[in-house]
Amino acid sequence: MADEVKYPTNNFYGGADYGLDAEYGKEFSVGFKQGYGPKISEFSLTTDPRTSNQLKAVSDKLSTGAKNIEVTAVTAATWEAVPEQHLKEIERLKKLAGAELTFHGPVIEPTGARQGWNEGHRRQAERQMWSAVKRAHKLEPDGNVIVTFHSAAGLPEPETRIFNEKTGKEEIKEFWVVDEASGKFANVPIKPDYFKSKEEGYSTPEGQIKAINEIIDKQNKEAWFKQLFTISYHANQGTGVVRDVLGKDEGKKTALKMYEKFLKGKNFSEELDVLEEQEKKFAETQMNALVHGDTYLRESYQDLQNVFNQAYEVAKANKNKDDLEKLNKFRKEIAPALDKLEDVENLQEFGNVLIKGVNVLRSIKPPKALKPLRDFAVDKSSETFSNLALESYKKFKDTAPIISVENPPAGAARESSGMSRAEDLRSIIKESRRKLKDKLVKEAHLSEGNAEAQAEKLIGATWDVGHINMLRGLGYSGKDIVRETEKIAPFVKHVHLSDNFGMEHTELPMGMGNVPIKPMLEAIEKYNKKVKKVIETGTWFGPQAFGNQTPFAETLRAFGSPIYSMQMAPSWNQAYGTSGGYSTGYGQTLPEQHFSMYGSGFSNLPTELGGQMAGRSRVGGTPME
Repeated sequence: MADEVKYPTNNFYGGADYGLDAEYGKEFSVGFKQGYGPKISEFSLTTDPRTSNQLKAVSDKLSTGAKNIEVTAVTAATWEAVPEQHLKEIERLKKLAGAELTFHGPVIEPTGARQGWNEGHRRQAERQMWSAVKRAHKLEPDGNVIVTFHSAAGLPEPETRIFNEKTGKEEIKEFWVVDEASGKFANVPIKPDYFKSKEEGYSTPEGQIKAINEIIDKQNKEAWFKQLFTISYHANQGTGVVRDVLGKDEGKKTALKMYEKFLKGKNFSEELDVLEEQEKKFAETQMNALVHGDTYLRESYQDLQNVFNQAYEVAKANKNKDDLEKLNKFRKEIAPALDKLEDVENLQEFGNVLIKGVNVLRSIKPPKALKPLRDFAVDKSSETFSNLALESYKKFKDTAPIISVENPPAGAARESSGMSRAEDLRSIIKESRRKLKDKLVKEAHLSEGNAEAQAEKLIGATWDVGHINMLRGLGYSGKDIVRETEKIAPFVKHVHLSDNFGMEHTELPMGMGNVPIKPMLEAIEKYNKKVKKVIETGTWFGPQAFGNQTPFAETLRAFGSPIYSMQMAPSWNQAYGTSGGYSTGYGQTLPEQHFSMYGSGFSNLPTELGGQMAGRSRVGGTPME
């Protein structure tokens, strides 16, 4: 006897037999068991990011019956063109529909880096992002609207990593550094130091990280000592020249008078006219020597001032008491000499002070002028995000928007960006929370515990499952993608859903690529059962793609979400595409065309029998023509 095949009967639909097929729709599934998929109310639809008419975009999405909408403003210029009145109308629509709103802020580089970096650029980026946060609050004035910003927008990957499929490990080939003083970026290859270490020490991830630190440390020391050498050389050259001139009584007074007039832009020909020809040449030579020596000293002083300030800032930031004590002591000693800088007779003394300053700087730790790009990005972006959260709390208190940091596309595709890994996001969020806590204690006068709770509430992560899946383009597996998610899961407040094949930022509906969404969501929901799930399928926008539609039904089908609010069968993957035609299954019951063509009235009889229907008789069983 053949094995009995059991078919589910709770998803039966007349007119088609798909409901009896337990495997139907499996190729589009993301792996959730039948009847256990996320509810429809857990999903959110994004608005069209290309338009400033976000009022219509929200209205169109609400008209589908969706209860969660993410207002999307990826481009800063597009968001700036949204009228203020539209925000109020969107909020009214939200209330009428009983919906919830979130906001995707403009994609802005939070560090402020462009071609280079300076603090002014960072503050400008922060002001633009703060404007977006304030306006987003109008969408949810009575709640904590989630505002998503990318962790980076244009920065390169801190390290160029290649996944070695043979060893199953990452290999770092090169890395980026930043000179914070000049704002310049540089790409540095990793090469073994054959003089000091063995070549095989660079074959492991630990050895590569050690090599990065050694290279940066070496370059910082070399740059520091080169600066000090230049200052010392100029100071010694200038002091020596001045000593040679002012150490001679012969012609000293004349040279000093001439040089003082020269510095004030006056004519010193009177002093030369009273001298004999030989004395005149000697006096001119002495004065030229003073010009030369004075120029050396002044240049040395400017360089010393810049290097001193750099060293002081680093010592202050690192709270290095010993170095600060040395620097403060020297600052007091040089103060009297600065007042005599314009006094020509004191140039030699001034030169000696400069040389002493070089010796003081030589005795302290070389400041880290070069920083790994990752450390730089974490420091500067966390300053921006913590300031946004601080201002948000000060202005809106309990209804302050939540700053949620999103991972940008990873991998090597055209749209990829740095700071896209889970560790990058963790570092930014943890440092942002730490800074916000300190600022809330200091500026908002909160207790340590309250400040820490607010920091955890107001700063979190938006995890884009499609973005991180693009690591596959570098050779990573689905298990590697899941491990990335497990690292960031405790911080996630928001999820962006899209699918791809790991090579390009395609943003397909879930179930149409190879994103391992089921284990990723399971990892996240261990910490946040009610995490927002936003369907972000930009590829389907526009007539050239799939007709400017939001693939809501396709997503529900992939997740196997239940159709009814009671969380009972059938589910969307069972019911999808089950409507049949007239000739399929039972078909439409009592269709009008049936009576028109095959009815029992006399009018439907053939003409030869007195009716009005041309052709052969239905009574004879032959088809009508």
